Amino acid sequence: MLSKEVFDQTRAKAVEIYRKAQIVLRPDEIENMEIADFGLRDVENTGLEIIVYVNTARVCAKEMALLPHQTCPEHRHPPVEGEPGKEETFRCRWGTVYLYVSGEKTENPACKPPAGRESAYTVWHEVMLKPGEQYTLVPNTLHWFQAGDEGAVVSEFSTKSRDESDIFTDPDIQRVED
Repeated sequence: MLSKEVFDQTRAKAVEIYRKAQIVLRPDEIENMEIADFGLRDVENTGLEIIVYVNTARVCAKEMALLPHQTCPEHRHPPVEGEPGKEETFRCRWGTVYLYVSGEKTENPACKPPAGRESAYTVWHEVMLKPGEQYTLVPNTLHWFQAGDEGAVVSEFSTKSRDESDIFTDPDIQRVED
C-alpha cells in the first residue's frame, strides 16, 4: 500500500493534470480518486489516477490521468461470467498517450517500459493519441499505454469494468490489493 504522503502527492499531481485538461471534478470525486500502483510501489513509473463516473452491469465511464511517462502495464480483459470481456474505447482529452497493441512492431517506438520490467511488455504496435483522437479495443486484447512528456488525460468508455479479473503480463502486478 502507498504511504499517505505518496498517495496525497500523487493525487495532487493528478488533480493538476485534470485541471490543465479542463476536466471539472467535484470534491468527492477528488477524495475518492483511485491511485493505482499495481502493487509495485513505483507509482511515478507504473500507475494510474482514476475517477470512475459510472460502472454498472452494462457500462463504465472513467477518467484516467497519467503523470509524465507514467505507464499502465500490459494487460488484457478476459471473458468473465459468460461475457466476452471488457470492450473499451480510449479518448485522449489532453497531452499525448501512446497505446501499444498486437500488430506489426513499430520501429523506434516513442516509449520504453519502466526499468527492470521490460520483459513484461510484449506488444509493440504503437498508436499515438492526441486530444480528440480515440481507439477502441475489442475484448481480450493485450495492451499497455504510457503518457508523453506532459502527462495525459484519457477518457475510457467501456462495458462493465472488472479490474480484479484483468490478466497482467507481469506476474508481480496486483491490480486489486488483498
